Amino acid sequence: MTDPLHRLLAQPPDLPVRHGLAALGDAVRDRGVAVLQAPPGTGKTTLVPPALAARVEGRVVVTQPRRIAARAAARRIASLLGEPVGGTVGYAVRGERRTSAATRIEVVTTGVLLRRLQRDPELPGVGAVVLDEVHERHLDADLTLALLVDVRANLREDLPLVAMSATVEAERTAAVVGGTTPAPVIAVDGALHPVDVVWSPPPPRVARADERGVTPAFLDHVAATVARALGERDGDVLVFLPGAGEVAGVARRLAGVDADVRPLSGRLSAAEQDLALTSGPRRRVVVSTAVAESSLTVPGVRVVVDAGFSREPRTDHRRGLAGLVTVGVSRAAAEQRAGRAGREAPGAVYRCWTPADHARLREHPQPEIATADLTAFALELACWGTGDLALLDAPPAAALDAAHGTLVALGAVGADGRVTARGRAMAEVGTDPRLARALLDGAAVVGAERAADVVALLSEDVRAPGGDLVAALRELRRGGPAAAGWRRQAQRLRAAVPAGSSGRDRLPDDRVVAVVAALAHPDRIARLRPGGSAYLLASGTGAVLPPGSGLTGLPWLAVADADRGPGRSDAVVRSAAPIDEDLARQAAPTLVREEETVAWADGRVVARRTTSLGAIELAGERLTDPSPALVVAAVRDGLAREGLGVLPWSPAAKGLRARLAFLRAALGDPWPDVSDDALLADLDVWLGPDLARIRDARGLARLDVLSALRRLLPWPEAARLDELAPERVALPNGSRVAVRYDDPGRPVIAVRLQEAFGWHSTPRLAGGRVPLVVELLSPARRPAAVTADLASFWRTGYPQVRAELRGRYPKHAWPEDPTTAEPARGTGRPPRRG
Repeated sequence: MTDPLHRLLAQPPDLPVRHGLAALGDAVRDRGVAVLQAPPGTGKTTLVPPALAARVEGRVVVTQPRRIAARAAARRIASLLGEPVGGTVGYAVRGERRTSAATRIEVVTTGVLLRRLQRDPELPGVGAVVLDEVHERHLDADLTLALLVDVRANLREDLPLVAMSATVEAERTAAVVGGTTPAPVIAVDGALHPVDVVWSPPPPRVARADERGVTPAFLDHVAATVARALGERDGDVLVFLPGAGEVAGVARRLAGVDADVRPLSGRLSAAEQDLALTSGPRRRVVVSTAVAESSLTVPGVRVVVDAGFSREPRTDHRRGLAGLVTVGVSRAAAEQRAGRAGREAPGAVYRCWTPADHARLREHPQPEIATADLTAFALELACWGTGDLALLDAPPAAALDAAHGTLVALGAVGADGRVTARGRAMAEVGTDPRLARALLDGAAVVGAERAADVVALLSEDVRAPGGDLVAALRELRRGGPAAAGWRRQAQRLRAAVPAGSSGRDRLPDDRVVAVVAALAHPDRIARLRPGGSAYLLASGTGAVLPPGSGLTGLPWLAVADADRGPGRSDAVVRSAAPIDEDLARQAAPTLVREEETVAWADGRVVARRTTSLGAIELAGERLTDPSPALVVAAVRDGLAREGLGVLPWSPAAKGLRARLAFLRAALGDPWPDVSDDALLADLDVWLGPDLARIRDARGLARLDVLSALRRLLPWPEAARLDELAPERVALPNGSRVAVRYDDPGRPVIAVRLQEAFGWHSTPRLAGGRVPLVVELLSPARRPAAVTADLASFWRTGYPQVRAELRGRYPKHAWPEDPTTAEPARGTGRPPRRG
């Protein structure tokens, strides 16, 4: 009997990729690696695996980014062979596997292959690996590609590796796959039919999205656009929406149309997904998430309605918040979606935005490694044992540091970055490490079954009504739309709990949900702020509940999911459960700490002994005998925040500081820098001995700043302070006038002009380096002239000043030669004799 694979390849379906199979085979034979670049719809997923399986010994493992795509690809290849799934072609996804000893091609999700690589990097029995849809740049796909390159370099040089991409960035992938020399790139052109673009923006007053996501009014518009497309075009309609919630919402709105409405998302059961991917007797409207963007073929589609959104991971590392956010689609993704309408015949795409909006779209979506939470990624690296991997993009250093810190706190890795036995157990669960911790530790408290139920609820991203996780769990148990996926996930998680580690505590549902959610995210335990409706998370982030939530006003919450929308200072709680302080302490013992705190507040030192759960203060009392070191640190902090102006600067202290600043500017070292920055940096040197005595504003007011500044005087140069920067200088009439050092480069005195008579030259300070600036005043003490060179002023400036002022002040002396005149304090005229 002829091998079914050779039979298929002898008469392959008329798909564009068949023209590249020979070149691909040659590249694999000669180099062992290749990159196939081909647009969606060219048949690469259908024909490349059989072509490889016919050439190699062992099983060909093909990765897909999603479970639904893995099952669909296996069914498609098996149908071409005329066999059921599980024979020559099988699949393995999380919680489900259909293979046999006869299986030559196994389609798996990337996560499944990642787990196999971690268990046994040599991949025994595997003859080749095909990584499909690498252009989607999912985090686990980037990591799996890097691990396979490492395996080929160090363990299995004989393992053929083919990466398949639908974009023109194949050269970057080839550089990574090929190791020292880029892998051969085989490009296959698509055969898409023309696709008309119809712009269908919402009415002017309808917002497409707000801080809560896609608006209900915009979903109404999308449904109306679908109804319009059904009336204007032939064929099935494929609708793109960002998430399962929006898919369900639009599907409900289309209940009355003359077509079969089929939702399609990763949350649905396999039967429901198969129904959406199968043509029927009537027209279909397939309402889908991004799963149908590139990795699935939906037959019969002639029209695409694109809402213009996608859901991408985002992480706020400072607040410890991570999750999926709704963002505008990229232009590249929009083109891929539109191409779905032209695979089998000419078609049309209805875009629910304007051409101007389209011009502002990002060119490409960001790779997940640049935006996602990297905790699971970092744990996989630790399990692999080396971080020196060929990644398409390096992970951001700050995100990787935050992930390492989380893993250390979970006990998954040591301070040196090496994985622990606990970390390996978490990785084997196959979910986020925080949820794995909640499953393993929660099972010991509430039992494996109930812990798995709650962790499945958290991992499936089920939206809780009003943010109430307990209500969401009860709804799933009653059989809501997401119940099938939740049950499958809960069953898989139950099996991941080691035997004998399950507790039997019969807590009520609300406490079970709370303790498991708190174990997953102890930093998100929250307490109601006094006198308000906002909460403070243990991480220090503020949070509020959505309007109308039944949890409003509860004193404590275990928050499972929260995000911070644009322009918001507080996060919005998306899901949480009631908890109390005792349970919070039990779930997050490492966050509970007792400490002495000494802080500067409102101009005084506040010393307290507190018990806190993270940023949440549980109890506190006044501390009467704080540590002097803590007092000094608090005052330093207060001065740094509020400035040196809070110190009691006497006129003498201000004067000394100004004189020192002048000498620093004029002479430099060893005269000290007394700028704000320098004084704050040297606080311990000049003010340190006095700081520990400060307890409050009165203690601060008693500080002798003048004496403290004198500690900065350099010796023996300090003995010349009054000579180099005198406080006062003598005038010709014998009086002494204060020198102003407001400008360190320009010392100034102000004297009435008659007092300067007989003064031949300007005094010089700083050992003769800096002339004293003299402000000469009228008898009314108004500025008449300013000079740093008296000799020149008497010759050239005085005659004009004399001419202007003698008529105005006739009772005062205005000699023609002021250098020989007697200085005076009064009018300057000799008294009349009787």
